[in-house]
Amino acid sequence: MATPKNMKASGTKMASAKKNSKKSDKKSAEGSQGIKANLPSRHTTVGPAKAPHRSYLYAMGLSEAEINQPLIGVASCWNEAAPCNISLMRQAQVVKKGVAAARGTPREFCTITVTDGIAMGHQGMKASLVSRDVIADSIELTMRGHCYDAIVGLAGCDKSLPGMMMAMVRLNVPSVFIYGGSILPGNFRGEEVTVQNVFEAVGIHSVGNMSDEDLKELEQVACPSAGSCGAQFTANTMATVAEAIGLALPYSCGAPAPYEIRDKFSYASGEKVMELIKKNIRPRDIVTIKALENAAAVVAASGGSTNAALHLPAIAHECGIKFDLFDVARIFKKTPYIADLKPGGKYVAKDMFEAGGIPLLMKTLLDQGFLHGDCMTVTGKTIAENMEKVKWNPSQDVIYPADKPITKTGGVVGLKGNIAQEGAIVKVAGMDSLKFTGPARCFDSEEECFDAVQNKKYKEGEVLVIRYEGPKGGPGMREMLSTTAALYGQGMGDKVALITDGRFSGATRGFCIGHVGPEAAVGGPIALIRDGDIIEIDAVKGKLNVLLSDKELKARAKKWKPRTTDYQSGVIWKYAQTVGNARDGAVTHPGGKGETHIYADI
Repeated sequence: MATPKNMKASGTKMASAKKNSKKSDKKSAEGSQGIKANLPSRHTTVGPAKAPHRSYLYAMGLSEAEINQPLIGVASCWNEAAPCNISLMRQAQVVKKGVAAARGTPREFCTITVTDGIAMGHQGMKASLVSRDVIADSIELTMRGHCYDAIVGLAGCDKSLPGMMMAMVRLNVPSVFIYGGSILPGNFRGEEVTVQNVFEAVGIHSVGNMSDEDLKELEQVACPSAGSCGAQFTANTMATVAEAIGLALPYSCGAPAPYEIRDKFSYASGEKVMELIKKNIRPRDIVTIKALENAAAVVAASGGSTNAALHLPAIAHECGIKFDLFDVARIFKKTPYIADLKPGGKYVAKDMFEAGGIPLLMKTLLDQGFLHGDCMTVTGKTIAENMEKVKWNPSQDVIYPADKPITKTGGVVGLKGNIAQEGAIVKVAGMDSLKFTGPARCFDSEEECFDAVQNKKYKEGEVLVIRYEGPKGGPGMREMLSTTAALYGQGMGDKVALITDGRFSGATRGFCIGHVGPEAAVGGPIALIRDGDIIEIDAVKGKLNVLLSDKELKARAKKWKPRTTDYQSGVIWKYAQTVGNARDGAVTHPGGKGETHIYADI
């Protein structure tokens, strides 16, 4: 038991410590005015008038010293909807440790995600593309409302990756992007499988070539871990983009979600964002026209998702840069296809990471002149500087040398013609024939087409036309993986073609052309096609035409009448009122060119 004398001594020490703490806090408060002189958080933490604001921060356990440090938003798309997002909360905690170690104060928040694999094949897919803009908008509102100084953003599923990057360049505060990582491949009776196999199994099952028991076994083993779909579908495509465009640390986007090394990347990203504040390196210093061209190049080289042609223009739009579908297609046309990845190839993201990761892909492209090496990145160094020590790995066949490609033309091709004056896009990676001509078979919704496919009410050689599924007409520009996968499952994937003003999943393969614009809902030529009209597709010359005269198309246009949708209220209706065309990224606001101020400069 303490004696009175000891208690007195102890009290003296406590008083002294308290006095020193006050001096330290006073010094910290004085220092914060200098640290935060140009940072947004000065509006909530600096000066007597901000006492009410600071009281909320004290209520959450922050010290005065922590309040006086830069406040870093740690934005996560965590949810329990799908394996893509389930590991993001754990990774966010590691990011926060990295921020704190570098003398920043992390403030975690979550936003939504709509997971395409679960939304696919029904009306829920209309929420998918809409969610991209809701994600960007909600991050903007959280950052604006609370005056955070920088952002580390974690995303796992298809639309959350571009949504997060759109928010970063829109806000233009120092930012680091983190991908949650890909799923590991499943194993079905000794064969590696992905969710793509499950979608295609539905088609196999529909023609009686797979039993109920086999389908059930496949669905139970196809997705064995946390992480996004494992092949070069949209999530892994946009993760590859994140490194190439310079917003993510090298190697960080390739590591699968279950790998412990992800914690190192998360911690390093938290530290790095503090360095970016000190150096005042912002997203728009990184995302330039050259960086966007680099991003398009890695999409083509990896046989990536056609959705990148929608998301890259949208990211550019946030910066005030004009970079549309035709600009993306220009880069695609001159970039070789060098990564043998599913759905057109053999391997998945885990395999590319273990072969050397995204930097190995970028290194060979850089060496052969397909990338701009002088672009700034979140490392504080250029692409060329980041790649300086990357060595070629000759003991792998996932990535080919850029001067000895799988094909000289990129894995994704842009098209144009009298059906698609605003362009269209097709993934050709893994395809043998790049030309197709056949009579049209028209459907005014995905459900109509899927029903015809399921019941085999179509013919070999036809061009299936799915319309009124564009950004406005859907509304929401649905993906068509259920339909295309069913075709492949029935053995008809290379015997028919499909065109739509909607989108395709990154898992789609075959002659499937999306983003046809103008869309049907605004009277685009795709709305004027009738059953039996002959459609010509030439992915070598980049052409998409219906064999009708201009006079006939004009005559049909005069008789065309716009349609209404079932969505006359709510967020999907709201989206339809503001969304633009697919060529420019299906964006919903004026973008960087319409700004009168940037959030980072408030």
